[in-house]
Amino acid sequence: MDSRLQTYVVEDNPTIRENLIGTLEELTCTTVVGFAETEQHARDWLREHADAWHLAIVDLFLKQGSGLGILQACQSRKPGQKVVVLSNYATPDIRRRCAEFGVDAVFDKSNEIDALVEFCIRQAAVLRSAASPSASGDA
Repeated sequence: MDSRLQTYVVEDNPTIRENLIGTLEELTCTTVVGFAETEQHARDWLREHADAWHLAIVDLFLKQGSGLGILQACQSRKPGQKVVVLSNYATPDIRRRCAEFGVDAVFDKSNEIDALVEFCIRQAAVLRSAASPSASGDA
């Protein structure tokens, strides 16, 4: 079983997306399983691959649509799946709105990338622990 954190990225800026994917795959136990640049593409992929991801990283302002629509669609995700927002607009109001959608964390692109990396490291550790035979008490 693959114990890497299967991550889906919603980011319409190719440079930011490529740098983010490279950083996460290099510094954390993460595999990016796909990405979207628009709300509809992300909603479709997440629905069609409901069991294929552990973490979704969502930007709020996209080429078409809004990350808020994606967050709304993710409200029915499985309990172990996490959704975080990575935005240039991580204001208190945006953080509050994201919390209303059940988002697990909000990170500011300009100064909280290290916190996102730490979040991913923790989530990968939780995933490995859950997949470990000793986690069920069989050790």
